[in-house]
Amino acid sequence: MGTIMNHSQIVSFLWSVADIIRDTFKRGKYQDVILPLTVLRRLDCVLAPTKQQVLAANARWHGKLENPDAQLRRASGFAFYNTSRYDFETLLQDAPNLAANLRNYIAGFSPNMREVLEKFDFDNTITKLDDAGLLFLVMERFKTVDLHPDKVDNATMGTIFEELLRKFNEALNENPGEHFTPRDVVRLMVDLLLAGDEERISPPGKVITVYDPCCGSGGMLTITKDHITRGARDNGRAHPPINPRAEVHVFGQEVNPETFAVAKSDLYMKSLDGRDAEQILYGSTLSQDRHAGMAFDYLIANPPYGKDWKRDADAVRAESERGAAGRFGPGLPRISDGQLLFLLHMLAHMNPPHQGGSRVAIIMNGSPLFTGDAGSGESEIRRHVLENDLLEALIALPEQLFYNTGIATYVWVITNRKRPERRGQVMLIDATAFWTPMRKSLGDKRREIPRGRAGEILALLADWKEGPNVKIFPTTQFGYRKITVERPLRLNFQASPERVARLEDENAFKALAESKKKDKTAQRLEIEAGRAQQDAVRRLLAGLPGELYTNREAFVKALDAAARRAGVGLNAPLKKAILNALGEPDPAADVCLDSKGNPEPDPALRDTENVPLGEPVDEFFAREVLPHVPDAWIDTSKRDAKDGGVGVVGYEINFNRYFTQYAPPRPLDEIEADIRAIEADIVRMLAAVTGSGL
Repeated sequence: MGTIMNHSQIVSFLWSVADIIRDTFKRGKYQDVILPLTVLRRLDCVLAPTKQQVLAANARWHGKLENPDAQLRRASGFAFYNTSRYDFETLLQDAPNLAANLRNYIAGFSPNMREVLEKFDFDNTITKLDDAGLLFLVMERFKTVDLHPDKVDNATMGTIFEELLRKFNEALNENPGEHFTPRDVVRLMVDLLLAGDEERISPPGKVITVYDPCCGSGGMLTITKDHITRGARDNGRAHPPINPRAEVHVFGQEVNPETFAVAKSDLYMKSLDGRDAEQILYGSTLSQDRHAGMAFDYLIANPPYGKDWKRDADAVRAESERGAAGRFGPGLPRISDGQLLFLLHMLAHMNPPHQGGSRVAIIMNGSPLFTGDAGSGESEIRRHVLENDLLEALIALPEQLFYNTGIATYVWVITNRKRPERRGQVMLIDATAFWTPMRKSLGDKRREIPRGRAGEILALLADWKEGPNVKIFPTTQFGYRKITVERPLRLNFQASPERVARLEDENAFKALAESKKKDKTAQRLEIEAGRAQQDAVRRLLAGLPGELYTNREAFVKALDAAARRAGVGLNAPLKKAILNALGEPDPAADVCLDSKGNPEPDPALRDTENVPLGEPVDEFFAREVLPHVPDAWIDTSKRDAKDGGVGVVGYEINFNRYFTQYAPPRPLDEIEADIRAIEADIVRMLAAVTGSGL
């Protein structure tokens, strides 16, 4: 097994452990066995060459130093070590005591690595495997795979981890938002994140910080760091590093314990000081910001799509109420989707422009682009991004790029240090056709973005010119002012039997014969009096002439006069109920006026219009509304909370609108010819079946 170098072969081999455990572990629990043992085997292979040096150093310093941690790290050559006398080879030599010895082996890791391994909750799995008589078989299978970095480099191991996580995710039948980012997508995002910053990154010894608030297994962070300092190799082609002498520090946070452990253990293997690993922290980013107060040069993330933030709701809302002092001051999206909360979180961790600024690359589905009306949390977040001129480019990617979902996705490139010529503008890039089919599908992933197509996307961003796949707009293009358009209420009134009967359903009329008094006698008397009043109103209305009134004021006068003559009192709620029952919309009726003589609006005719930002509302209204409804007016009482203007400001980016190409319908004669041809085919087939010779 030491000859296996292809990552897909290693994944298949590791996944074959499922054949051993399938009768003891449910499919959704395979990861409890395979993932921690893969990490342990990798650690075992990494530490094997210096195992004896560590044991010797431990024996030498035991009892002489209170904390020999530094000496043991030096002996291992890594930021972690293992002082147990066991390894995978010797563990299997004592099969009867394998479970106890394996626990001893795990306990022998340095405190920093032991803390990571505890996230797997592996002790319970050991017990379950041992009780089922499977522990030796599983350990023996893992012993045969060589995961030493000389055989499986860090980049390949990262891919192995992510493919295993994908398989576990499929086994669990998780929400499509619970997915992992394919390497081709990550590389494109890293390219976009760093695009145009080569000169800024290139000084020798340049210190650069990179942050991922939902880092998963750490792939985005390690690829970004490698892109800067080591370059990359794709499909056999090498890509030079931007700055081999840069000092890149990565930071991240992850809420899933298993993927957190994978990320942290992987980073511990990559350096002696373990600094990067120690900056990967555990917990929910939204409710517990473990990097609060810190700012970073580059921020990159793939937040979960369509996943609710209920578990974080109390903390998020409390922080939102702090306004600009917190991360979520601009607004909160609906509880069912937290993608935009991660965007706000990343904005809060950007360096201010006077300290060099930052760049952000975040990939999200289409919902954050347009979900939410003017004034909603989503719209206010987009407003914050666009009015502060933070969005540089928006790239629509091909569908079917991800393992667990085929939905459309978009990369937002955000920065607070735009080049002067790009300020106040946003570039939209339609890269939905920039893909090649995969030789073999992986779940829902049937397409990939090869290096050449990624280069074409980067060239479009660099050129900053409009073309078939590129549109450039001012930031105000995506804003609008939602105004409320009112039309006058016009009603006719008639005391017809049909309309009078509707009074029985009016709440104010029904309430006359109801009582909330607790005393039974008082309650009965009140109900009887109410029923008597109902009967009086019925007689009053029955005595009104059947005349159709097209003026509400005239009808009210006639009603009041009749009530006085009949001695029936009509309070305001009861009179309103009568008018509701006896009135009907009538475009030919007079306008109903309020107490101040102003036209009263008709709620049924109320409408809204979206006025593009930058266009005067009155001009838009005169051009687009009044020619069609001359009696309409704008409700000027509804004003934007921020700028005080009429209406409510909203922002949305309807990406497809800008790239839709009109396809004229086929000529009618062509369609008719096709229909006649189909009809003829049907007739021939029927004739063949029935033998009728039609």
